[in-house]
Amino acid sequence: MIFVLNKTDTIANQFLAELRDAVIQQDKARFRRNQERLGAILAYELSKSLHYETREVQTPLGTASVNMPADEPVLGIILRAGLPFHNGFMQIFDQSPSVFVTAYRKVKRNGSFLIQVDHISTPNLDDKIFILCDTMLATGQSIVVVCKELMAQYNIKELHIAAVIASTEGVAHVRANLPKAKLWLCAVDDEMTSKSYIVPGLGDAGDLAFGEKA
Repeated sequence: MIFVLNKTDTIANQFLAELRDAVIQQDKARFRRNQERLGAILAYELSKSLHYETREVQTPLGTASVNMPADEPVLGIILRAGLPFHNGFMQIFDQSPSVFVTAYRKVKRNGSFLIQVDHISTPNLDDKIFILCDTMLATGQSIVVVCKELMAQYNIKELHIAAVIASTEGVAHVRANLPKAKLWLCAVDDEMTSKSYIVPGLGDAGDLAFGEKA
């Protein structure tokens, strides 16, 4: 299952356009804020797919019946670029615990690379709904490596992957290796550079949000 936000005309397209705009994105605070907005919108859309149960809420004047999510999902983030996007999800799922992962590309002499996972800080994910948030889904390799490592340790009930921009190649890689995952994307771009940057994409999301790496 793949949900692509920009296939529908909504105000979210303005936030996405500002993220892509080479002039507007120089405002780091605005760049982070637009990621948060898109994260919150995608989280709301994702919430429609959850299982709900009726609960009674006591008001000062009586009792109201409300359909509420039966499970609180666990959110995950691969540091650092997706932190604002993850924060947008936290604004909607504001009681959810989080998984934090540090991973990076280990480049070989021939230019190819492996994904090196250094650290995972996670609650118990057995029988949990897990949502992994990452701004860019480029090759999809880091997402697949992280999810498979977590799935080897825990019996995850549902796996959701959310990204602002994905490449068609990355989507294909995730679907081939994580066939039960549900994808929630703001946009899908067709091309990537030789260094695995999405085109037209938006550039280096981590540098634009937090400054260039040394």
